[in-house]
Amino acid sequence: MTHPDELPDSTDSTRTADSSESTPSAGEFTVTPSADEFTVTPYAVEGEVDYDKLLERFGADPLTDDQVARFPDQPMLRRRTFYAGRDVDRYLEAADAGEPHAIVTGRGPSGPMHLGHVLPLYLAKRFQRETGATVYVPLSDDEKFLAKDQSFEAIGGHTRDNLRDILAVGFDPERTRIVVDTADADVIYPIAVRLAKHLTPATVEAVYGEQDTVGLQFYPAVQATHLLLPQLVNGRQPTLVPIAVDQDPHVRVCRDVAAKEALPVEKPGALLGRFLPGLDGPGKMSSSGDAPSIELTADPETVAETIRTHAYTGGRATLEAHRKHGGDPTVDVPYQYLRFFFEEDDEKLERIATDYRAGDLTSGELKELAIDRITDFLAGHQRRRAALDGLETEVEPYRLTAEERRAALERAGVPAGIES
Repeated sequence: MTHPDELPDSTDSTRTADSSESTPSAGEFTVTPSADEFTVTPYAVEGEVDYDKLLERFGADPLTDDQVARFPDQPMLRRRTFYAGRDVDRYLEAADAGEPHAIVTGRGPSGPMHLGHVLPLYLAKRFQRETGATVYVPLSDDEKFLAKDQSFEAIGGHTRDNLRDILAVGFDPERTRIVVDTADADVIYPIAVRLAKHLTPATVEAVYGEQDTVGLQFYPAVQATHLLLPQLVNGRQPTLVPIAVDQDPHVRVCRDVAAKEALPVEKPGALLGRFLPGLDGPGKMSSSGDAPSIELTADPETVAETIRTHAYTGGRATLEAHRKHGGDPTVDVPYQYLRFFFEEDDEKLERIATDYRAGDLTSGELKELAIDRITDFLAGHQRRRAALDGLETEVEPYRLTAEERRAALERAGVPAGIES
């Protein structure tokens, strides 16, 4: 996720999710005001995002204090980094009752993974550990081949590299399924074909605009397959998709398909997040852009150099001015990194903000705090990554079993193949 969190915590809301969503139109999916405001689409985020306006436009609900309290305790929820959702109560009720419930959070393997990519995975891990959630992690290597100017060989290399980082998160293999579109095409493709019958060209164009290839025009059916797969494997159950708010349109498309009741599934819910800021300040953090990012394999020296050189600060131009007037933590990227994930203790975080505003903590000192926390986090991740054996052996316990594949196809109404 990417972008600074400059807004106050969301207020309580008693609005309920719309249970009679109609086929979406273009206006429901994108926020593209005039150039001096902001733009949010699934593939572009520009300007200073007004998160409240996004909720009004997309029709999602701010998380209430009660909902946040019922989730497993985690700073990204406690501090409203994830600040809104769809059908959250259904998911929480199942988790509270010990009934089946699932999380879907995926990865598009077009390059190395960085901090913004992995934070939703660690959130999913917390849910799994605290409530027993089943976690599905689809990798859309096919979509990245279609959308990026990269060869299949290059995408395959990124997929293998990303898989090591996903495995290093430490999911429970008994409750986790990792799916790679091309490797698991025997399941993904037939179900996507089944769902594609319920997606109109108008809906696809509303979300993605005109696409360069028919492959990308078809891909929303594959993405809907990802989000519905837990229910197709194990039966109806609340499913929650933690994503940055710009990706919400993908969930809307899937919910529209699920609402047609062509398959035995419920509409997936969503947990919508604010953007983690890029190191150079406002703007969407992406490994495909020019903005610097911190990759999960970065060594401590690289992390330190990157933050010291590139991280945007809320400090004053001179040390004297900073001591006198203090800094602004709401725009300071090192502070925002601490707030999003890397400082779990709320009291410590508040002391850091207070000292920074008072000028007692300098921008350089705040950068060093962030460097220490981030390098500690990466050290643990990298130790687990280095301890992995051969990829094929490590991934095998996380793959769909033959029985699960048959169950998914049967629930989707796909006939047995010729080998049967």
